[in-house]
Amino acid sequence: MPLPHIAVIVGSNRRDSINRKLAQALVQLAAGKFDATFVRIDDLPMYNQDDEGTLPTAVARFKAELARADGVLIVTPEHNRSIPTVLKNAVDWGARPWGKNSWFGKPGFITGTSPGAIGSALAQQHLRLILISLGMTLLGGDAFITFKPDLIDDQGNIGDDATRKFLADFVDRFATLVARLAPASERQAA
Repeated sequence: MPLPHIAVIVGSNRRDSINRKLAQALVQLAAGKFDATFVRIDDLPMYNQDDEGTLPTAVARFKAELARADGVLIVTPEHNRSIPTVLKNAVDWGARPWGKNSWFGKPGFITGTSPGAIGSALAQQHLRLILISLGMTLLGGDAFITFKPDLIDDQGNIGDDATRKFLADFVDRFATLVARLAPASERQAA
């Protein structure tokens, strides 16, 4: 039986993004629970309703990758107490054109990290409100991670035992949610 397939979206376009490091560590924690593909969002043009008739190539690719996914993991920083522009743009393209909402019915897990004490909490809250309104089923609970220099090593391992256990619990619960909402029979048909 194939493992569920998860689309991983990193809400940062920084080359050395700490949120990309966290996303890679989460995928490593999920070994044997689901397969994951990192979905590129930094090449999407700025959303413009005028472009919905013939979707730009990058947008068509993005929407196809979401369609193939059994669930979506979003790992995001916080910009100015909200969602980074690159991520909001991806959310908008995923929801459009009208009647072709790629987020609808997808299970999702949102987390993120920052050096600050509340680890992207406001961005996660804003994103949660938007994605629920678009019809996603989001994993409950808050996973705000304060990034410290030794949090993730060069091999992608989470160095702090308590944080690793905390995140492993979220990964396990997310895998269970995806399995419930995207049964194996549907994955085999895809």
